[in-house]
Amino acid sequence: MARTNKCCAIIRMKEDNARFILLAFFILFYWLMGATIFHFLEKDQEKLEREEYTLVLNNFTMKYIDTNIVKQEDFNDLLESHEYAVTKGLTAKHRDRWDFSGAFYFVGTVVSTIGFGMTSPSTNEGKVFLILYGVPGCAATILFFNLFLERLITFVAYVLKEWHRRNVKRRALVGNGPVDQRIVAEIDEELERWKPSVYRVMVLLGIAATIIALCASAMYSYVEEWDYFESFYFCFVAFSTIGFGDYVTSQKTDYDRTALYRFGNFWFLVAGVCCIYSMYNVGSIVIKQFLNFVLKKLECRCCQKPRPRPRRNAITPGHMRQPVQRTGSAGSKKIPKKVEVQDVDSNYDSDTEVNHGGDGRRNSGEMISLKDFLAHNKVSLAVMQKKLYDSQNNQNNTRSNGALGMPVGGVAILNDKLQETDRRD
Repeated sequence: MARTNKCCAIIRMKEDNARFILLAFFILFYWLMGATIFHFLEKDQEKLEREEYTLVLNNFTMKYIDTNIVKQEDFNDLLESHEYAVTKGLTAKHRDRWDFSGAFYFVGTVVSTIGFGMTSPSTNEGKVFLILYGVPGCAATILFFNLFLERLITFVAYVLKEWHRRNVKRRALVGNGPVDQRIVAEIDEELERWKPSVYRVMVLLGIAATIIALCASAMYSYVEEWDYFESFYFCFVAFSTIGFGDYVTSQKTDYDRTALYRFGNFWFLVAGVCCIYSMYNVGSIVIKQFLNFVLKKLECRCCQKPRPRPRRNAITPGHMRQPVQRTGSAGSKKIPKKVEVQDVDSNYDSDTEVNHGGDGRRNSGEMISLKDFLAHNKVSLAVMQKKLYDSQNNQNNTRSNGALGMPVGGVAILNDKLQETDRRD
């Protein structure tokens, strides 16, 4: 019997749900810790680079304030400094990128693998810490996405299953006669094994992701002063963790209700990434089914695993030895020859055998292949392996995932929760 966590028992929470909530709090604490460290590592360097850019701009202005002729070399240096300042957000229209809220936004893009590129550490200490910080952060966030996927798919599957249950019972029990309890029991037993179609779940996840993107686009177009299409484009790039960086939110110095906007921006990004991640995992199952369908139609034999060639390394057993008919010197009388059994190297293979004595066998009067030996004993190695494989699978309650082998991550979660339409023979 599994041991129940006391704190989970007090609040009547399942261990899986407690693990999910604990991971969410851990990631939030991890973000706060990383934002604090990056804030202290990078804020002084940002301040220094901003002062250097301001000094270059002021020197250029003072040098050419009374003349209309500008040297090309000085103008190129100014353009180079301005380009670097825009990339690092050092101009006057950009807010400090390494204040605490900016650092928190940065670590969120790191562990979620979005990586807009508008902010990056400049100090060696910050770069080293980013390497050490990103490995456990990305791993924990991917685990969070998988746990979220499991709960989201479970909820969607439960809703679809209840909807299907009601429809089936309504169609099966329609009529004015008495209800047969055996029919009800058979329906319940059948419904217990029913799983929702992967296509329905994909459509529902697509609708949910689209609704979130539409709502977020309305907010971004109003606050960031983008047009609606640009906002929707940003949502796709951000939610799918592509992160080009051509459009980035929360970069201006002032916003109306800044705290509320940053809070809404944070939750839209989290919800959008989770939904798109779930939809991509379901889409991978659909693509796999399509590939299996194409292979089945093409009957691609080259994609099947070739059978290993039998190795001729088995010696004839004593009760199966047969005399070899050998023609004498005159060619008119056949003389039985005694079979000599000798030790044969286990690494011997028929492909490398050498003809000794004209009988085509190495160091032996007669040898049989492993296939012939098992056939005489009425044993099929393939059947034996299949039985052992099926027995192991029944004990571990595992199932194969078609051509992809044993699934892991999001694919394993989906295979357990959803129904796949194609099945391999």
